[in-house]
Amino acid sequence: MLGLSANLRYFLCCSAIDMRNGFDGLSGIVRNHLKKDPISGDVFIFLNKTRTHIKLLYWDGDGFALFYKRLERGRYAFTPHNEPSKPMKREELLMLLEGLSFEGMRRKKRYKFG
Repeated sequence: MLGLSANLRYFLCCSAIDMRNGFDGLSGIVRNHLKKDPISGDVFIFLNKTRTHIKLLYWDGDGFALFYKRLERGRYAFTPHNEPSKPMKREELLMLLEGLSFEGMRRKKRYKFG
C-alpha cells in the first residue's frame, strides 16, 4: 500500500508525461530523464499536458506501486521549473492532490515554550 510518509522523498517531474505509460515506461522516465533510481524508495509524481491526470510511482521493496487519479473538473496546480524534477514536501503533495496551490504560501514560525 502506498502511504505518503514524511520519511519518503517526493519528486515532481517537470515535463508533461503521456499517461499511457505504465510501470516500465514511468520507471524509464525516472532513470533516463530525471536521472534518478526508480527503485530508491522515492515517490515520483507525473502530470499530463493538460494537468488533469496525475500518477505517483513508488518502489515498495518488492515491486512498483502506482497511484493514478483523473480529475473530472479543474486542473492540478503546477509552476514551471527549469530542472527535470522538483523536490516536493509531503505537505505540498497532499495539497496538490487536494487541488490547493502551494505557491505563495509560507510556513509561519512556530515557537516552543516551556
